[in-house]
Amino acid sequence: MTTTKSPAAPLPPADLTDVQNHVSPHTIDIDKVGVKNISYPIVVLDKFNGTQHTVARINMYVNLPHRHKGTHMSRFIEILSEHRRDVSLKKIGPILEETRRRLHAQSAHIEMSFPYFIDKEAPVTRARGLMEYICSFQGSLDEKGRLDLVVGITVPITTLCPCSKEISQAGAHNQRGEVRVKVRYRKFFWIEDLIRLVEESASCEVYALLKRQDEKFVTEKAYTNPMFVEDVVREIAHRLSQNDNFTWYAVESENFESIHNHSAYAYIESQ
Repeated sequence: MTTTKSPAAPLPPADLTDVQNHVSPHTIDIDKVGVKNISYPIVVLDKFNGTQHTVARINMYVNLPHRHKGTHMSRFIEILSEHRRDVSLKKIGPILEETRRRLHAQSAHIEMSFPYFIDKEAPVTRARGLMEYICSFQGSLDEKGRLDLVVGITVPITTLCPCSKEISQAGAHNQRGEVRVKVRYRKFFWIEDLIRLVEESASCEVYALLKRQDEKFVTEKAYTNPMFVEDVVREIAHRLSQNDNFTWYAVESENFESIHNHSAYAYIESQ
């Protein structure tokens, strides 16, 4: 007769050792420790539709003094789960404060990037299509309770080369480019408005759906508005500097050149 052993009973909670709270053998503080590359559904504010569901890649960290061997990784996920249905610029501060408190840390950090979609009309036919933009929130809360927030966007654009137009008897080469902007700010603003500022600063904007009439329009618009990659970052920087709400900005533009085997690049950061 075969006797089946009963599985061992689980240890009571009091016997589960919390190794994270052990003392580290090294007297070295860690600046950031946490969880990274979490794929998570979130809901963000949408200027035209109220809210928008998307999926973010999220990193969350705290500092760790040398007296602690490790941090409690599960608490990051718990906090994220409690706030995932209401993620906005206004909520980053409370999320960081809760993270710092629940993990007994001096500082807390969060980074998230996500695709954001805008229902965009073609310039002539008004045909509609969804345009994707990559957005990011970065937030840090230090030991004195000072909150630092940075909002970033990535916007596709079209540029037409002024040099090519000047030296060619017919036509000029153009290319799709990508503008990446990061800003610090004083008060809430809409992501859509920052995207609009960038699109208006290029030779022409990019659309999800174009008919023949629309293609004619965007081609001719770019031809009448040639811009180097340097022109693009200067125009965006100028417009950002005229807006008192933005206290700091960094602007970079990269053209995926159509006649060269390299990209053209320019970067400006405010003082």
